[in-house]
Amino acid sequence: TVARAQAAAGQRVAVFTHDAGGDSSHWRDGDIEIYAVQSTPASANRRFLATFSHKTAASAFAHVLAHFQPDLVHIQHLMGLPTALVDELTARRIPFVVTLHDYWWGCANAQLLTNDSAQICRGPDALYFNCTRCAAARFGAPKPGLTAGLAMPLVSPLMARRAQLLRHLLARAAHLITPTNFVSNWHRGQGMATARLSVLPLGVERPPLIPVRTRDAQTPLRFTYIGSLAWQKGLHVLLAAFTQVPGDASLWIAGDPNTDAAYAQSLQQMADARVHFLGKLDRQQVWHTLAQTDMVVAPSLCYESFSLLVHEAFVAGVPVLASRLGALAEVVHDGIDGMLAAPGDMEAWRTALQSVVDQPEQLAPLRAGIRAPLTVEAHVDKLMEIYAEVLRANATLGQDQEAE
Repeated sequence: TVARAQAAAGQRVAVFTHDAGGDSSHWRDGDIEIYAVQSTPASANRRFLATFSHKTAASAFAHVLAHFQPDLVHIQHLMGLPTALVDELTARRIPFVVTLHDYWWGCANAQLLTNDSAQICRGPDALYFNCTRCAAARFGAPKPGLTAGLAMPLVSPLMARRAQLLRHLLARAAHLITPTNFVSNWHRGQGMATARLSVLPLGVERPPLIPVRTRDAQTPLRFTYIGSLAWQKGLHVLLAAFTQVPGDASLWIAGDPNTDAAYAQSLQQMADARVHFLGKLDRQQVWHTLAQTDMVVAPSLCYESFSLLVHEAFVAGVPVLASRLGALAEVVHDGIDGMLAAPGDMEAWRTALQSVVDQPEQLAPLRAGIRAPLTVEAHVDKLMEIYAEVLRANATLGQDQEAE
């Protein structure tokens, strides 16, 4: 989406990505050149090890740089790709910008959730013991704590090396971008180089037409969740709460049931007749569903970094009930454009849902309090300002180096 908007603004744009299990290839999508490098089928350990070395990707990237000759590179993510890509940029004196979309730069899990206990993690401890325990759980160790103790001499140095590589990479970036203050503050708290950092919310696409939800007193209130059907999204908490709420209301849940089939099945077993599972929606269906929604729910148990669901709800003029956690507590303003409830607290969620069911008239002022999210075009305009600043600084640096 951003690449298309940049191309539409007259910029030469290329995208470099990796295709798990596919062949290396090069094609055009309109005015955008796409370069895809072949990689092995994705697995947790292969993605982790790719940070240290992926010769095929590094070689392909060097070829792309020589062919396309970019003035600037914007790294959206490096999961599954090696830090050697940045070495290629440094060798050619090509400045680069990094968007920190999540917590992967400090947490190999990217979500700051432990693999053994599914608890929120603050980040690596001094000796990376908690990271080692997470790795042991990821590989199926029956007693991750004990296994981590035994694996410390091998895994801890590997985790430390990963952190060193990524910190060094970010320190070389001309500019860093985060989608929210929460993500920015977390990286600062980890001691990462954030002197040249901007908080820039992602741009949200607008549908051609956004119908407005109209309802009368006889129409059941509709709550809607759209997204992953995964434990960390807190849907079991939502369902436990909703099924205890009497009144004329329904709950729509949209998401791919195959992402975690066992969890999706457990949700269906928890549901009563007022709960409707919509399956996976395409973009048009997402907007159609939001247009029929009174309130969107985001009961996440993990640190969301932006929440596209919340921002799309706001585009559609729908208030949001969300967990008071991570970026959700930043983008949803309690009592203004939505409501916040304690994450994982079934009773708190039941109380909040019941309040809306009993007093649906409170939704109107919440709708009125919604501020329109940034458009994709406005996001790209801000990006272009950052790029221009980076290129000016890089040109000045080049002149100084030549003078020496």
